[in-house]
Amino acid sequence: MRAMRLNEFGPAENLRSEEVATPEPGPGEVRIAVAAAGVHLVDVMLRTGRVEGPFPEPELPTTLGREVAGTVDAVGVGVDPTLVGRRVTAHLGNRGGGYAEFAIVDDQALLPLPDDLRAEIAVAMVGTGRTAMGILEVAAIGPEDVVLVTAAAGGLGTLLVQAAHRLGAVVIGAAGGPAKVEAVAKAGVDLAVDYNAADWADRVREGFGAGPVTVLLESVGGEIGRTGLDLVRRGGRVVTYGWSSGAAVADLDEVAAAAGVGVENPLGPRMMNRPGGIKALAERALAAAAAGELVPAVTTFPLAEAAAAHTALSERRTVGKVVLIP
Repeated sequence: MRAMRLNEFGPAENLRSEEVATPEPGPGEVRIAVAAAGVHLVDVMLRTGRVEGPFPEPELPTTLGREVAGTVDAVGVGVDPTLVGRRVTAHLGNRGGGYAEFAIVDDQALLPLPDDLRAEIAVAMVGTGRTAMGILEVAAIGPEDVVLVTAAAGGLGTLLVQAAHRLGAVVIGAAGGPAKVEAVAKAGVDLAVDYNAADWADRVREGFGAGPVTVLLESVGGEIGRTGLDLVRRGGRVVTYGWSSGAAVADLDEVAAAAGVGVENPLGPRMMNRPGGIKALAERALAAAAAGELVPAVTTFPLAEAAAAHTALSERRTVGKVVLIP
């Protein structure tokens, strides 16, 4: 089979197409003929050899990729043989292997796909979508809220914007660059702003008054995250779930406490240990997509262009979830 292999940590160009042996499923495992594979910022981090949080350094050579959708092609010992031929999606976790024509996954990780749900949509929901569901649980958004979403043009941000709008909130979407702001504006926000502009916070205040935000959904960190925090009114709340800028908001807890703003982080143990676990969140995300309640934005690349996909994602040139198509 063809797989995008990483033999040495470093730039995106280190991802190279190679012919490798098609893997065989072991006991309790299935093999998926991959129709779509998700690309995540975690993949970019692992490719460079930088390890943060719960993600172990991959053993080289390796095939990256944590989210796949496709058709069950073979099953291992102890697995229901009637699964063969079924359309499924799965999050591969830290084992990776998604950037390939075939991938191995534990059978307990499988989620069925409705016939009318495209593989690339499923990939956008099985990982990123489940995270969105966890964030929304913690944020508890209602029609009385004014919600500011940073990185609103990303795979996660586009889902959160849609969900907040469906919940009746006023929604402000902040993204970087004219193309992304245009995409956010089309997603149904009440205001789309470019946080690369020095006056973006002033635009928010002009539209909604001083300290207008009740809920900040924040994943950029750094100065952008701090500016967003300054827009949150006393008694509001910040839900933080990453820092794509490379740095967290400095002294976030202390600054927020002084401003009378609560801070929540839905990731890690909180999401893993919730009732039903993270698989239940993925099921909800897929159901929302199947019902048309959430429509993920997707940017696709051929599998052989995984390096270009990594470059575009790391340079913030993509809208929505980045997906590879074998």
